Amino acid sequence: MNFGDLVKQHRIDKNLTLRQFCAELGLDPSNWSKVERGLNPPTGDARTLEAWCKFLGLRGEAKQEFLDTAAVARRELPEDMAADAALMAKLPAFFRVVRNHDLKGKKLTELVKSIQALNQGDSDS
Repeated sequence: MNFGDLVKQHRIDKNLTLRQFCAELGLDPSNWSKVERGLNPPTGDARTLEAWCKFLGLRGEAKQEFLDTAAVARRELPEDMAADAALMAKLPAFFRVVRNHDLKGKKLTELVKSIQALNQGDSDS
């Protein structure tokens, strides 16, 4: 799910119209509509993103998904990942693998599931 769809769903879950949401957060409805439609990226300001999460009642995994999806919408790596020197050193190799294997559709989904399974294994240790 892209950021626009994700934030729109959270807004709707709170039973807020776009105008109500914008009024509560001091946002311009015209500009916010462009964010929800994926025409404009969300802010990269951490305090603002935290305020949005708090307003939407996002915690834990839902909050992390929101922040990660916002970073992706800006075509950036999430801050915590960019700060991880070991991960950053491995990303170029990962990118080469993805490019060279033309991972799309089912193959990409399988790769994501494999990575998730590896992550599950790390958390069990």
